[in-house]
Amino acid sequence: MALEIPAEAQAALAVLRETFQDDLLGAYLHGSAVAAGLQPQSDVDLLAVIERQMTDAERAGLLAALLRISGRHPAPAGGQRCIELMLFLRSGLATLPFPARSTFLYGEWLRESFEAGEAPAPVSDPQITLVLAQARREARPLLGPPLAAFLPEIPTDQIRRAMRESLPALCDGLPGDERNVLLTLARMWRTAATGEFVAKDAAAEWAMPRLPRQAAAVLARARDAYLGRIDDDWRNRQAEVRQAAEHLRQAVADALRD
Repeated sequence: MALEIPAEAQAALAVLRETFQDDLLGAYLHGSAVAAGLQPQSDVDLLAVIERQMTDAERAGLLAALLRISGRHPAPAGGQRCIELMLFLRSGLATLPFPARSTFLYGEWLRESFEAGEAPAPVSDPQITLVLAQARREARPLLGPPLAAFLPEIPTDQIRRAMRESLPALCDGLPGDERNVLLTLARMWRTAATGEFVAKDAAAEWAMPRLPRQAAAVLARARDAYLGRIDDDWRNRQAEVRQAAEHLRQAVADALRD
């Protein structure tokens, strides 16, 4: 089946081509768009590999374009989708450090800071290691060779270390991002237990029978909100959300000790 390229990905690719020309070595669609299909609130997840360091003018120009192309969170039904874009230097991928380092990162959670004048700077984070590990297995090229041509396989011990080090910040971000945090914890648990990367709804389906009944019901609600079946409203459910998140966090921690 041919891959459907979201309009936001096509627009971002055009900007990347214009910005870097021959120094753009590869551009890749990953995440929900290739794993299980875009859901109502799915971001358009993109990676790109470039040959050289970016200039300040390129950073500013790329940021300005992404602020126009990317939809604000939460994306309205049928409107512009949110974009998450990570750029990597080829040399940085070839000798991948821990945690992995992106030379340019755009996501809608950063929009307020960018609109206030903050410039996108290189970022090192264990979550980026996890993104790359999953993307290496599933990313589809929009330009250039398969991502594996630039990115060696990430060792299992680095993936597990990245999950351990990502847990605190992920759980701290629960208020206001309940659906995403719950589903990310479920997906992390599935990876820690089996070594597999799966879509968020598939991870929830796997995790629910392994949870206490109330926590499973909360995770089912997060799955249904992700799939667009119900409203993504958690205002009157904070206590049960925290309890479910703690069950999931502990399950991830236990799996990583095995």
